[in-house]
Amino acid sequence: CSRNTDPVGPVPTASTRTPRTSALRALARKSAVSPSTPRTTPAAPASPSRFLDQTHEVINVSSELAGYNMYTQDAALREAVQREGAAWAQADLTRFGQLTGSADYLELGALANRYPPELDTHDRFGHRVDLVRFHPAYHTLMKTAIEEGIHASPWTDPQPGAHVARAVKLYLQAQVEAGHGCPISMTYAAVPALSVDPVVAAQWVPGLTSSTYDFGLRAPSTKAGLIAGMSMTEKQGGSDVRLNTTTATPIPSEPGAYTLDGHKWFCSAPMSDIFLVLAQTEGGLTCFVVPRVLADGTRNVFRIQRLKDKLGNRSNASSEIEFSNTWAQRLGEEGRGVKTIVEMVSSTRLDCVLGSTALMRKALSEAIWHAEHRSAFGKNLIDQPLMRQVLADLAVEVEAATWLSMRLAAATDRAIGAAPRADASHEAALRRIALPMSKYFVCKRTAFAVAEAMECLGGPGYVEESGMPRLYREAPLNSIWEGSGNVNALDLLRALGREPESLNAWLTEVGAVRGNDANFDLAVTDVLDRLAGNPEELQAQARRLAERMALLLQGSILIQNAPNAVADAFVTTRLSPAGAPRTFGAFDGTIDIDTVIERAAPH
Repeated sequence: CSRNTDPVGPVPTASTRTPRTSALRALARKSAVSPSTPRTTPAAPASPSRFLDQTHEVINVSSELAGYNMYTQDAALREAVQREGAAWAQADLTRFGQLTGSADYLELGALANRYPPELDTHDRFGHRVDLVRFHPAYHTLMKTAIEEGIHASPWTDPQPGAHVARAVKLYLQAQVEAGHGCPISMTYAAVPALSVDPVVAAQWVPGLTSSTYDFGLRAPSTKAGLIAGMSMTEKQGGSDVRLNTTTATPIPSEPGAYTLDGHKWFCSAPMSDIFLVLAQTEGGLTCFVVPRVLADGTRNVFRIQRLKDKLGNRSNASSEIEFSNTWAQRLGEEGRGVKTIVEMVSSTRLDCVLGSTALMRKALSEAIWHAEHRSAFGKNLIDQPLMRQVLADLAVEVEAATWLSMRLAAATDRAIGAAPRADASHEAALRRIALPMSKYFVCKRTAFAVAEAMECLGGPGYVEESGMPRLYREAPLNSIWEGSGNVNALDLLRALGREPESLNAWLTEVGAVRGNDANFDLAVTDVLDRLAGNPEELQAQARRLAERMALLLQGSILIQNAPNAVADAFVTTRLSPAGAPRTFGAFDGTIDIDTVIERAAPH
């Protein structure tokens, strides 16, 4: 792709990168003079120098990164798909990658965030309605995500590699816009949670796995497709759901039915059709299905008190809600609410890792693209040694996260997928321990990586129209939702203490490459020494442990699958004694920077 400084520009072709705003500018030009505009006698032609857009020639600036294939240009992603059993989906993923990298589709993500959802608690006559309105761009993204099966394809077409193929589509879609991914992820995760009760599952799963996006509050049986949400958090408890005070009272005339009374401090996507909710019963904390509209078409009591004014994730309508004599359907046994919903949490944690990796990948692509088209001090930025250090370091971070996230999706395939495998128990144990450590580490790294990529663009990167501030605001989110960093680090300790098979699974993975690199072997020994230390001190070291175990798992995957240039760079910069916490680009040792950057560059 070449820059064009002609004020008129070339005739667009299939290979021309079109700025995202071209359609809006065309609309503005078209409507500049309407039929009702009074016409005056034309003035004498103005000198070209009088027009602001011709006072100077625009040079040495980048162009919009659009009109590229997000999938085919991502070498690590393509290789991971091949390695993890989803090669059958290559053609479909190539098609989808072309869509997500197109100018018009990228513009949808910008619009969905520029015009966030709005809440109407009442209609103009004073009736309580509790409606959230979204920009059309949000609905288009939702419609596409559902038609592509990002919400349910592994459940409707459970072939080997189905979770990997679905993970790739989520990863590509999240580079366009992250907020609408919340209801998509919750719908995906609700299906295994509902399976605890076959009767309840039979009622809701067909609608949740439909490939039709049918927005609006109507009787579920009349809708062509359903969306699921989840609401566990209360203001007095947060992640400690044992402190929840929402109560559930059985309805004697309806077995399995209850009424709920209480509040939820966070409820994302409140316009979903059903929600998985935790509430207290006589038997303890229990999971329930709460529909927004009852079977007879009447509205369930679901009061949206306000929408959260969040740092990022603007297109997603996070809210506070109140229940008052709200009808609910018990899911699982009384007192087993956490156990019932834990599979949903595991699935959404996978999506947190995927979403964070996608943010880093998009930020890196923008940084490399800018560096290729901007010169400073006599060279293109991409040729400046220090900039190359930074970009290569970011590229290693993204590739490691990409391989790890696809490995987690593959473990999901092999552990809970339809096709039985001899190693299913190993994959389930690995998934149990790898999800919290990966969710902790990858999501923590995202904010740092996006900030560094934004700085690669200099001042323009700090300006909204670059798109980088939106990525930066989004970056901390996945580290907080579905359990903050401390919660996931402690969950890792819980798995190590209660499920020794999970540690064995991790040791099997990292043990496959021991003996290849002294730094790697020393890092494994360090982890084992910490685990053998004083148990009372282990909790204070939980973050360090999660970080080192995630890094070693990433290193093992890269050594086995990635090119030597990438694997060597990872071990050198992350696992050597000099690989202590540092800024990107500030590493000792020699790595193959050319190969690393070329693999990551958007083409």
